Amino acid sequence: MTKAELVDAIAKSSKLTKADSEKALTSAINAVIGALKKGDAVRLVGFGTFEVIKRAARKGRNPQTGKEIQIKASKSPKFKPGKSFKEEVNSGK
Repeated sequence: MTKAELVDAIAKSSKLTKADSEKALTSAINAVIGALKKGDAVRLVGFGTFEVIKRAARKGRNPQTGKEIQIKASKSPKFKPGKSFKEEVNSGK
């Protein structure tokens, strides 16, 4: 599903206009990103948790040359689905 398809689905289920649905979706995404940038987790009960994980610096290998390289420490967003979300997906409905 693309962002445009998600906006259409939100508009149909909420009876908002497509423009308002897109604004709402964009605002929600930006709020999650803003919280993660500050180091906060975003917990949506029944859906899941967005959080930032820290990856330590490590040695890697350039796949083209095989040369060993140093990979910098970094942060990465992670989503952990909630129990009811997993159950809903696994029910196949």
